[in-house]
Amino acid sequence: MGMLYGREREQAAVDALLDGARDGRSGVLVLCGEPGIGKTALLDHAVAAAGDAFRVVRATGVEYEAELPFAGLSLLLAPGLDRIPALPAPQRRSLEAAFGLGEGGGAPADRLLTGLATLGLLAELAAEQPLLCVVDDVQWLDRASLDALLLAARRLQAEGVALLLALRDAGPAGGGAAGPAARGGADALPSAGLPVLRLGGLAAPDAERLLDARVGGGPAADGIRRRLLAEAAGNPLALVELPFTEAESEAGGLALTSRLQIAFHGQVTGLPPATQTLLLVAAAEENGELDVVLAAATALGVGADALAPAEQAGLVAVGAGRRLAFRHPLLRAAVLQRAPHQQRSAAHRAIGGALEDGDRRTWHLVLAAAGPDADLADALERAAVRAESRGAHGGAAAAYERAARLTPDRDGATRRLVLAAEAATEEGKLEQAEELADRARARTDSVFAHALLDQVRAVAHFWRGDYPAAYRLLLNAAATDIEPSHAARMLLQAFHAAWYAGEEEVAAVLDRMAALPLAAEEPLAPLARHLPAAVLPALGRPADPVPALRDTVEAARQAGAESPGDLVQLCGAALILGRDAETLSLAAELVAEARAKGVVGVLPTLQFFLAEAELFHGRHRDAEVTASEALTLARDTGQHQWSSQLAALLACVAALGGADDRCVELAGAALVSGSSAPAAGAPWAQWALGLLDLGRGRASVAADRLHALTTGPYRHHVGATRAVPDLVEAAVRLGEPERAAEPYERFARWAGAAAAGTAGAPWAEALRLRCQALLGPDELAESAYLAALALHEGANRPFEQARTALLYGEWLRRERRRTDARPHLGAALETFERLGAGPWADRARAELTATGGAAPAPVEAAPGVLTALTPQELQIARLAARGMTNRDIAAQLFLSPRTVGHHLYKAYPKLGIASRTELAALF
Repeated sequence: MGMLYGREREQAAVDALLDGARDGRSGVLVLCGEPGIGKTALLDHAVAAAGDAFRVVRATGVEYEAELPFAGLSLLLAPGLDRIPALPAPQRRSLEAAFGLGEGGGAPADRLLTGLATLGLLAELAAEQPLLCVVDDVQWLDRASLDALLLAARRLQAEGVALLLALRDAGPAGGGAAGPAARGGADALPSAGLPVLRLGGLAAPDAERLLDARVGGGPAADGIRRRLLAEAAGNPLALVELPFTEAESEAGGLALTSRLQIAFHGQVTGLPPATQTLLLVAAAEENGELDVVLAAATALGVGADALAPAEQAGLVAVGAGRRLAFRHPLLRAAVLQRAPHQQRSAAHRAIGGALEDGDRRTWHLVLAAAGPDADLADALERAAVRAESRGAHGGAAAAYERAARLTPDRDGATRRLVLAAEAATEEGKLEQAEELADRARARTDSVFAHALLDQVRAVAHFWRGDYPAAYRLLLNAAATDIEPSHAARMLLQAFHAAWYAGEEEVAAVLDRMAALPLAAEEPLAPLARHLPAAVLPALGRPADPVPALRDTVEAARQAGAESPGDLVQLCGAALILGRDAETLSLAAELVAEARAKGVVGVLPTLQFFLAEAELFHGRHRDAEVTASEALTLARDTGQHQWSSQLAALLACVAALGGADDRCVELAGAALVSGSSAPAAGAPWAQWALGLLDLGRGRASVAADRLHALTTGPYRHHVGATRAVPDLVEAAVRLGEPERAAEPYERFARWAGAAAAGTAGAPWAEALRLRCQALLGPDELAESAYLAALALHEGANRPFEQARTALLYGEWLRRERRRTDARPHLGAALETFERLGAGPWADRARAELTATGGAAPAPVEAAPGVLTALTPQELQIARLAARGMTNRDIAAQLFLSPRTVGHHLYKAYPKLGIASRTELAALF
């Protein structure tokens, strides 16, 4: 490795990353900069500095016109494939499917689970010694590999892994040519939340030292040196590669990247024609497999001896595993760009002939095709199907779209364009999906195809925040002459969009769903019957009787509904109707099922519903633990909608506990929207801030915030509905009860529907009675409070019961019945302190003191050593107390075993214990 000039700061950052891994801490660093700025040199420095103390795995992204799923990741993790059996079964199966290692015919790979399996495999590779994982030219990794690597990077904690990534950006030098993978990679990293170290040009003294090391000094060369230093602008590659001549560069007006490529053109042009042909084959072959390159070159009439001149010129080198590598990616790009199209096609054809059957062979033959080719189109569609089975929808979209171009008949090409649009939607490539959908739509009159394409467009609108447009497209598509089973799936999506579009839209979707002529054996039939029956009454609309939730779940499973994916809507529907206990039970069951199956994507949604139910049952700490894990997972997997919802729910927990700064911080994060529409968590965030104001005695601010929430476009949301009693309290304290009149009337209707039937919720009626007691008339207040407290008994909602007792005690004190008030205020105080609800405990204590009673001194936190643990430490400690091993806990929480051990090690001193055996007694 040569000397690095002027990179002391960057070398120190890399060395700190390695030091952390030596101490068992994991870390990530992304090196970012223009081509030639020295990123690869810093990677080489890291490998050298790691030495024998580290295990090193390394890969490089390669610019390529095709998208070969998991090509980059499989090369990176090849040294660890023997460790795959150590992974939890769902992760192992997903990674094997992604890499095409299994027998075939197994379950398809799950994109998120493959990312977690990547984390697990990196941890396994670091089991005996620290691991340095180095990836160069990340912008050219295939999207499937990049997604898996980024998910693993975000969840690294205490495995002893140093992950060092190098990413080219456009920068002042320009970006050069970029294929589909480059665009996908560059787009993905800015939002990855990883530490970035941006490399700039060398300072003038360092640039001069580097140039002197190349050519030496001397007065005769001063003019050339000055020109070259000015042209290079501190770019190390330019200082080394730009021609050192007296003649002014003909490319002086071009971007630096283009000038470097022209310099590389000159170096290649001087080689023998056979060597130039062999270099073209090497540039077109994406994996650097020397045997394949030589076999393809032989087919073009070029022997292996043609490689020597390129090696002697230092343009290429053969490394470990007989891998052929160019000196710099710009050199490879220059070789490809200078070759006429006919020569590039011939090279791809020869490479395809040198490869055995497989997707790589197919893609090279496709890149050589001169026109439509039905056989090649069929082969490429099969490659697309395989890509989808590996969870690589981006690769599938590229294959379907290219297959459509090769398809001779119009209908076949249109069908493949539809498949490409659907795959691009699954990948989250919304603009590409819409463009493909528009192309397909213009080619067909098929009603079913148009419905599918409208579904694609609706998903794009939904993720951009245009919920009304998504709702309209899905509702109209479901109304066309398509199979009821397809219409049911579209209406379930439309229900989600309508939830954010407005109350009337929700009702319209559910009315349409209820009228669907679905056969009883259809997988979605039980859901299509249950959702309208459960949600319409909560909106004050007539509906059929609500089936028992457990009956619906069982019927859906027997009919073949996907579990837990299809059943998640039932958890939300039960909350809408106030059947919180049903949600608590079903969501917990589905979370456990999702963990066991490794169904990662749906977990944040399920855990959001579970945390809501836990919070409503007064299990504030449980809700915090559940939502904290879900928020991390949602952020790590890019689920922005659920990140917003979960941050807002945690803001509510913080408000109840009097953690003002944390509440405001979380609510602010929840309210950040990536579109023109309000963030998904806006209702919960506004409720959290209103609760904070109410608990701190800021009744006016609380009333303003809660009135806007409970009368606004999201008034039908769960958070808005449950906030009405808080609005009533704030408005009455202000002496403006009329502000709560209309929301209370709606809440009273909702409470009646929630409390109806054998599965009804008496606590909802208790809250209504509390509101009635506050709103008056005053002579009926006591009977309403007493009736509410009677209904609270046995409802397992201690926080709301304590709030009712507090309000009743306050009323009794104002009526000068201090003796009667004290038991209720004392009970409320005890509950608030047990739950850690500081603001309400302060109010109860002040009221109790005002009655002349002896109020206990305030406590800093709820009693018990468990409050000292972070949510993740508490979650891990609970599982360890059940006797689960670190590996079992890691599999359940999608962490590495070493991270689990790290958190237990931190938890023991806080708990005042020294070993695992003492945990059980604490729980």
